[in-house]
Amino acid sequence: MASNTDALAQLLNATLDPKQHRKAENALKEEAKKPKYSLALLSIVSSPTQQQNIRLSAALAFKNFIRHNYVDEEGNYKLPQEEVATIKNELVGLMISSPPTIQTQLGEAISIIADSDFWERWDTLTQDLVNRLSPTDSKITNGVLEVAHSIFQRWRPLFSSNALNIEVLHVVNIFGQPFIQMLEVADQRIEQYKDDPAALKGWLETMSLLIRILYDLACQDIPPIIETHLQPITVVLEKYLSYSNAAFADEEDEATPVETLKSDICDVLQLFTNKYDSDFSSYVQPFTSAVWGVLSSIGTEKRYDILASKALQFLTAVASVRQHAEIFNNEQVLTTIVEKVILPNVALRESDIEMFEDEPIEFIRRDLEGSDTDSRRRAATDFLRKLLDNFEHTVTKVVFGFINPLIEQGKRDWKAKDTAVYLFLAIAAKGTVTAAQGVKTVNSFVNVVEFFEQHIAADLLEAGSQPIAKVNSIKYLYNFRSQLNKAQWDTAINPLIQNLGSDNYVVYTYAAIAVERVLFLTDDGGRHILPREDIQPYAKDLLEHLFALVEKDKTPAKLQENEFLMRCIMRVLIVIKEGVITCGIDNVVDHLILITNIIKENPSNPRFYYYHFEAIGALVRFCSGSAQANLFAKFWATFSTILVEDVSEFVPYVFQIFALLLELNPTNELPGDFKALLDNILAPGPWDTRGNVPPLARFVSAIMPKAASSIVAEQKLEPILTIFQRLLSGKKTEQNAFDILEAVVASFPATVLEPYFSTIITLIFAKIQAGATDSLKSRVVRFYHLVSARTGEAGMGADYFIKHAEAVQANVFTPFYLTVIMPTTAQFARPADRKLGVISYTKTLCESQSFAQRYAKGWGFTCNNLLDLLKNAPKVATGAGDEIVNEADVDDIGFGVGFTPLNTCKRGARDDFPEIVKVEEWVSVYIKEANQRHGGAIAKFVEERLSPEAKAALQPYLV
Repeated sequence: MASNTDALAQLLNATLDPKQHRKAENALKEEAKKPKYSLALLSIVSSPTQQQNIRLSAALAFKNFIRHNYVDEEGNYKLPQEEVATIKNELVGLMISSPPTIQTQLGEAISIIADSDFWERWDTLTQDLVNRLSPTDSKITNGVLEVAHSIFQRWRPLFSSNALNIEVLHVVNIFGQPFIQMLEVADQRIEQYKDDPAALKGWLETMSLLIRILYDLACQDIPPIIETHLQPITVVLEKYLSYSNAAFADEEDEATPVETLKSDICDVLQLFTNKYDSDFSSYVQPFTSAVWGVLSSIGTEKRYDILASKALQFLTAVASVRQHAEIFNNEQVLTTIVEKVILPNVALRESDIEMFEDEPIEFIRRDLEGSDTDSRRRAATDFLRKLLDNFEHTVTKVVFGFINPLIEQGKRDWKAKDTAVYLFLAIAAKGTVTAAQGVKTVNSFVNVVEFFEQHIAADLLEAGSQPIAKVNSIKYLYNFRSQLNKAQWDTAINPLIQNLGSDNYVVYTYAAIAVERVLFLTDDGGRHILPREDIQPYAKDLLEHLFALVEKDKTPAKLQENEFLMRCIMRVLIVIKEGVITCGIDNVVDHLILITNIIKENPSNPRFYYYHFEAIGALVRFCSGSAQANLFAKFWATFSTILVEDVSEFVPYVFQIFALLLELNPTNELPGDFKALLDNILAPGPWDTRGNVPPLARFVSAIMPKAASSIVAEQKLEPILTIFQRLLSGKKTEQNAFDILEAVVASFPATVLEPYFSTIITLIFAKIQAGATDSLKSRVVRFYHLVSARTGEAGMGADYFIKHAEAVQANVFTPFYLTVIMPTTAQFARPADRKLGVISYTKTLCESQSFAQRYAKGWGFTCNNLLDLLKNAPKVATGAGDEIVNEADVDDIGFGVGFTPLNTCKRGARDDFPEIVKVEEWVSVYIKEANQRHGGAIAKFVEERLSPEAKAALQPYLV
């Protein structure tokens, strides 16, 4: 093991070197396939002789390995039982004894294991934790409590269920009494070590962890042991809200254990106020006074930021309960709140200005992206808006009593004006501020357009305005974009674009953010406020300038730092569509390729490269039909390098774009490079990465119709069907399996599929019998209809399916048809699926010998079902424009380790018979021609097998 761990340690060290990390990570993937890899990682984590950064890297690798390799989708262990047992035996003790950074990673690993195993498959853990608690050693106790909290905090976002309640009860029964005892112990030790800063720090951290666990234990319901001890618990909470110790007086920037503890207490107070008012109501007023005292006593130093935020969040919770909100319902009280609490916490501080200048991208993210949820400004704004909800007129009057003097003062002091503008923004917006529309509802006592014209517009227009004032003007437009009409935006867009030319990072980035959101903005009828014709005149210069800003610093980390610029590029390309051809498409492509080549060396900002590939997707969607574009040839070299180097972050995006290129290519020609690519992806390796599966399945589906003859000639159909079988076996990949299967059926005739078809049906029947969800049934039935509808040259049809189904099991088709196909078809919602059902049923009635002779009743049932579908005849939309690109805004995307779909590459509903447009006319023509072809047999069946009502309903299709 020693030599193995040494080699592993060297690889882990190499992953920390940007020049070696890609190669080292690929080598680690191979190591991960070896037995006891997880234990080798833990051995490195526990080794005191290893460098700290290597131990941390091992802990991170262990956590990621456990996330993907501990259990499968059904919760079964993927690791050997003895390895699982060893991990459980060693992990808790190792975490307790590890440094804090390693503790964090191991704690997350324990939480992942707990997701599948706690509590029933790890029922000894809670007692094990209790046994390890120490009344004398805070380091040991804190390690235990960290483990406990990492497990228990999983309950916080969950919906109540019997299983969850049983789990919490199991924990409370074992952990509850020791928890109460440890609260008392920690309280005593804090008093005992009040003059020993090192020991005191440890026990204050213990108290913090206990308060967090109090939140965990009570997040679903108040356990009886908490309820019976609520009074002494509140005594402890109130005591430490007002606690101070001179040992921590000198700190300015970092929160000390005292502030952290008070912040945790405010979290618990907020929970109890929001959720358990009947139990906690009598405590609310005294705690409101205590928290008010905290806010009044702390300064503006950064160490107090989180505490100020948490305290304000508690006051917001109080204001959210109508009976408690009355505490604030007084003009004098509200004036004091604004003066003593709101103003100090929304005013710009030196630290904000330093961040604006030194860490501009962080300033922007905190301010606009909502990552400042624990910031003073955000918390003070939320509190003020909650007061506004309750007392709109009074709060507006009180706040304007401060805004007006600040505006006047702002003529001499831009910081005062900044505060005034921020206060106005806080009280003008009502309800939720949406990513798509900004502020939709406005305070009825303010006029946002008038305020902009009188106090804000000059800062937008004047070149010499102070940068933060200019940012405020842009942010104002950004927030209230829905309040401006088309004419006002026609005036405002030009100055907004001009601010992209600022030499200040924050100013030009805010301008890009605002431009992007305005281009996305639509009116109530879904029409863009600034459509393509409005933006086209600016587009070429706008794109060139945005690319220049992105490429200012061409190191991988800096180039992809600012996702807001790339998002604006993406939006311009989506809005102007094929208009990019007149903007110098070659230049745009060159920029995108340059950026791809740089960031593939070290992808570090998922949002940036997501928007980057959306931009490329927009070019493909709107320009791939143009000979001028020739996008495949331009992107091939860069994209193929990504695949060869296995840049895992980019591979799913590349295959989505390749698939779209194939789908939009009107010819059946296949570029030779794509044919070579197919050979590589038919190997198992690429499919091992979960995020690759959807785009790979789509790419294989797109390539099959264009490469059908060579796939057959080179015997590649069987490997494709092997992939189908593999994907069908997993719950998370079964839909991708049917994507491939439908493409197989649509691309190859019955004669080619003959050797495989019975096996396909066997696999599908087994999958259904194992437990079919509605979504699985829908795909199975769609597959059946596709086979049934592929008559004529394709040589399939209902009889082809029946023959192979009966070969699997005699007489299986009747129950399958009656209990799966017909009821599921009746529930089809998508027009393309209903259209396929109509075509399938029509051809069954007209072509199937089995239904003509063997299933006479089934013929009648099928006709009745066809008539039901035709009552609301399906109409399938053609084309793919903004309705696809804008279906989900990019802000709704989650960036995880799995698959992230590109909206610009989104595929519409599959229509296998696009040539059939008017479905009812087609049914009528087909039935009449078939009746003639079969010597009147269809009309005879109608007469013999249908009820009078069905005959009458079908009559229009026969004449």
